[in-house]
Amino acid sequence: MKKKSLIALICTAMLLSGCGQDKNTGADNVTGMPGENGGTQAPAASNENPGGSSSGTSNVRPDGSGPSDASSGGAGAPNGGAFGSGPSGDSSNPSGSSSVQAASAAVSSLSTERMFTDRDSRSTWDATAVAVSLLGSSAECASDKVSINGSTVTITGEGSYLLSGTLDDGMIIVDVDKKEKVQLVLNGVTIRNSDSAAVYVRSADKVFITLAAGTSNMLGNGGVYTAIDDNNIDAVIFSKDDLSLNGSGSLVVETAAGHGIVSKNDLVIAEGSYTINAASHGICGKDSVRIAGGSLAVTSGKDGIHADNDEDVSAGFVYIAGGTLQITAGGDGISASGELRVDGGDFTIVSGGGSASAPAHTGQDFRRDFGRQQASSSADTSSTKGLKSSGGLIINGGTFMIDSSDDALHSNTSLAVNGGSLSISAGDDGLHADGCAAVSAGTIRINTSYEGIEGQVIEISGGDIAICSSDDGLNAAGGSSGSAGGFGGFGGNPFQTESGTSLLISGGRLYVNAEGDGIDSNGTLTVTGGEIYVDGPQSSGNGALDSNGEAVITGGTIVAVGSSSMAETFGSSSTQGCILLNTASRYNAGTKVELLDASGSSLLEYTPSKSFNSVVVSCASLQKGSTYSVRIGSDTTEITMTDISYGSGNGFGGNRNPGQNVKPGGGRTDRGGKGDRNNQN
Repeated sequence: MKKKSLIALICTAMLLSGCGQDKNTGADNVTGMPGENGGTQAPAASNENPGGSSSGTSNVRPDGSGPSDASSGGAGAPNGGAFGSGPSGDSSNPSGSSSVQAASAAVSSLSTERMFTDRDSRSTWDATAVAVSLLGSSAECASDKVSINGSTVTITGEGSYLLSGTLDDGMIIVDVDKKEKVQLVLNGVTIRNSDSAAVYVRSADKVFITLAAGTSNMLGNGGVYTAIDDNNIDAVIFSKDDLSLNGSGSLVVETAAGHGIVSKNDLVIAEGSYTINAASHGICGKDSVRIAGGSLAVTSGKDGIHADNDEDVSAGFVYIAGGTLQITAGGDGISASGELRVDGGDFTIVSGGGSASAPAHTGQDFRRDFGRQQASSSADTSSTKGLKSSGGLIINGGTFMIDSSDDALHSNTSLAVNGGSLSISAGDDGLHADGCAAVSAGTIRINTSYEGIEGQVIEISGGDIAICSSDDGLNAAGGSSGSAGGFGGFGGNPFQTESGTSLLISGGRLYVNAEGDGIDSNGTLTVTGGEIYVDGPQSSGNGALDSNGEAVITGGTIVAVGSSSMAETFGSSSTQGCILLNTASRYNAGTKVELLDASGSSLLEYTPSKSFNSVVVSCASLQKGSTYSVRIGSDTTEITMTDISYGSGNGFGGNRNPGQNVKPGGGRTDRGGKGDRNNQN
């Protein structure tokens, strides 16, 4: 549930130092992610006894290995996540998926086989290339395919042109037949134009700009664009037709107004080193922007990379296969009106001044609890996201460091993370999709966020994920006005189940440290596998788990701690046992939680990083009819599983389990009665 501004809490510290205290809120300090330096002892499975020891114990150790369901033998989590291995449960159990609405994860429609041509990466040129000498205020060329008028050089015939020298205030114009191709080789070129483009492609089939090896080149505009024909020239390199840049040299593009590089068709960057400083967008392609490699450092007043075509739904896409990209953007880092797909590359993106520049979340929202806050309704038309697409957003690989004022990854439809490594600091959501947000693989560290992962449908089937959020960690919520308000809106019954909204976890390793709800679904919540650890809210207005619809667990391992006042658990339709235990006293951060079988063997254990008075635990060993104990610090509560789900919650959602009611303090408590003497009330 999107409550567009709970409090102005932002977890300011990065992953290795933990989620820090927001100086504006006075919120309790939250320690680091499990298994990371400076963090709490990690929830991860022991690899010492692959077949399970006689005691079944899997301790949480400082090296990052920890809880595992002993009976599972420590089955590996998908992709060998950083948390280690652990039980994943049965992800194929029909009863675990029947309650979840069919979801549509983002699937790429792009064909990479035809994304780049052989000539895109060809950085050589013919020996017959036409030489053009730039001489400051004039130029020289012996070919009749080149006309020169002062400092304006116009190329009128197909072929390769070798440019060298300087134009103090001039331009290169390409004006050839629509079926002809032109190659411009920049061989140590400096071109400045006070009131138009330095390079202008008026007409061509395709133009290739090649940066000659070992050369440095510079193109610039003085801050004004004066019309010279019917085309709206507004960039240092402006092309009406396909444009491809390659070569191993370097190019600096500077402009105090307008964009850096623009193609009104397809724009390809195959290789080369580029430094772009632009007042508006850095790199623009109307039909597409395609990057195969190279090194790009882009500083822009608006979007760093921008593709936008409102006439053709199959166009306006961005595809990146590799390269090194450093983007500092006043707007979005990378934006596409169509699909945005990344298969590889090394990305450092700061958008909108970064997460520290995000506006405070203010206002009230009386949807689920009565103290949550709603985002300011002040209109702000600028978008400051890290990666944004109106179509599908697909990450198949790459290394990302994203610091965004708004969402780090955002899709108006659906997004999928299928690989790669992402380190995220976001002023709003870490990952957001209006439709389905899916993670199947990869390493994701959301160090700072308002909400970690948000979508009408959330599917986690793999990956190694750690989230720090000042509101919900996972939030499945719809956006229609007829629902319970969608992503933070008002209206309707705030506790009704939203049709088409679901949250499914079937694999992977997930850690959530949330000040709002840890895992929240306005529809159904289903867990069929994976390992899940939640350090939930310490405040009374939120819960570690929150579901408006049915919550079902059929496999996997979960430990979720938080506040007892809004505690919820899994329902009677579950096929795997689950225990909810609310305690009379609040336990301090660092107090170990352990589940033991009737013989006293440890089945799993976890050390929370925050204070708590509610615990939800489930693993494959929990079975109806058996007796278990939950040990918290020195206090032990014995529990007999007469039903599949033990304990009842206090929240307003759909899973206030009708099973046994656990009185504060649980069933039989040994050694300490009302809790550890060091507990805080």
